[in-house]
Amino acid sequence: MQKKDIDWGSLGFSYRHTDYSYFSNYKDGAWDEGTLTPDHTITLSECAGLLHYCQEVFEGLKAYTSKNGDIVCFRPDQNAERMYNSAQRLCMPPFPKERFIEAVEDVIRANAAWVPPYGSGATLYIRPYMFATGDVIGVKPALEYQFRILTTPVGPYYSGGVKPVKLKVSDYDRAAPHGTGNIKAGLNYAMSLYPSVQAHAEGYADNMYLDPQSRTYVEETGGANLLFVKEDGTLVVPQSATDSILPSVTRRSLVDVATKMLGMTVEQRPVKFSEIGDFVECGMCGTAAVISPVGEVDKDDEKIVYGMEETGPVMRKLRETLTGIQDGEIPDQFGWVHKVDCE
Repeated sequence: MQKKDIDWGSLGFSYRHTDYSYFSNYKDGAWDEGTLTPDHTITLSECAGLLHYCQEVFEGLKAYTSKNGDIVCFRPDQNAERMYNSAQRLCMPPFPKERFIEAVEDVIRANAAWVPPYGSGATLYIRPYMFATGDVIGVKPALEYQFRILTTPVGPYYSGGVKPVKLKVSDYDRAAPHGTGNIKAGLNYAMSLYPSVQAHAEGYADNMYLDPQSRTYVEETGGANLLFVKEDGTLVVPQSATDSILPSVTRRSLVDVATKMLGMTVEQRPVKFSEIGDFVECGMCGTAAVISPVGEVDKDDEKIVYGMEETGPVMRKLRETLTGIQDGEIPDQFGWVHKVDCE
């Protein structure tokens, strides 16, 4: 198979068309067989439920070339599970989990020439998403939906390498108590756009959000979960009393790496903002960057500094271990790496 003639090393984190997308329609109470398409456009009714009542959920994962030349993706079953749960929360008919994985394989196979070579630092980003296509004028769930998957080759999320960034504690909330913060829906990200633009204009990489009920506990950033490290090396993972933190696949994987491979102690618990100054490292974790170190957190006139010069040793080790598993440089004892047969 001939790879596309692309300068893989210069790719940014942006969208470009590949050869095929995938789609399947839900109508009359059932999903159709689904198919690949070279058409990357969507036609909707002006009364589609997506446009009026925001019935939309999505996922994000990557395909890449491992050290031995295989095309693989990472834990697609977890993305299938999370999208299933997200759809149920928004009264959408969940796309079957087995078919989700099959569709991901199909679209990777069809776009194999767009999967960057090993060592390039680039990946094929995969975006499964689902939205209401049926007409809805009253406030209620639609009766028709479409599930789609687009792919696009992307470079590293941070083109300048993994360097510590600054966060600002937002005056806004990204989710409501007992709302939809724990599902991957576009409406949650829409809420974060205004404070995100503000933070970027002030020189911050992202916002740190506090719990929406008491505003005393740390939750997550606009696009990633948070991690902290105690002075004794304990990994501390914030949890939410109101179930408003997205269950990150990367976070879950890093916890397993920490406990089962690196022998670390892990605490998964609510974390008060007042205690984060006692930690020695902070990081953001997610599909795009795996781990991005946080060097400083600012709240009004208060500055909590972890160090802007380099990634802390615990965050660095966690990131190197997980990416090593993904790339095939470290044995995958968990069975997380999912090979896609492209022959």
